[in-house]
Amino acid sequence: MKKDVKAQRIDELKGLFDTNGTYYLFNYNKMTVAQATALRKNLRRQGSALKIVKNRLALRSVPEPLAGDLRPVFSKPTAVAFTNGDAVVLAKALKEFQAQNKVLVLKGGVVEGVFVGPERFDEIVKLPGRMDLVAKVGGLMAAPLSGFLRCLQAPLGNIGILLNQLKAKKESA
Repeated sequence: MKKDVKAQRIDELKGLFDTNGTYYLFNYNKMTVAQATALRKNLRRQGSALKIVKNRLALRSVPEPLAGDLRPVFSKPTAVAFTNGDAVVLAKALKEFQAQNKVLVLKGGVVEGVFVGPERFDEIVKLPGRMDLVAKVGGLMAAPLSGFLRCLQAPLGNIGILLNQLKAKKESA
């Protein structure tokens, strides 16, 4: 590969590593072309991307603080799944693909700028997604307010029932 092509690829990878806060690295050695295409389509639907990289070029592109942690990970054939969105959704998609096809071997990754080893990947998969957490926080914040509203509405409802009973009593008398 010529120097100018290498420099272009390094710049391209640098851009991907800089713009995407989360990426997982895995060994794709036993993956067929059809499986790789299916994985790419699945990840693209979620707003993620898959890139097969040359290890030496990828090591030059990784942000400096993470280069030391990722150096042992960049060995053997390496593919990188990138996302700028929810890290848990990408992890779940990779885990699902791994369970169906048994060809991915996760090597490690970076989640929101922090190195994560392969042993912690299952912990990430078990986490709820970002939108689920936002919904839970919203529900927790709304619960006291809705309880307060019910407390305020109860006397008004009781007065309405009382007036209706008085009206029925006067009509019957």
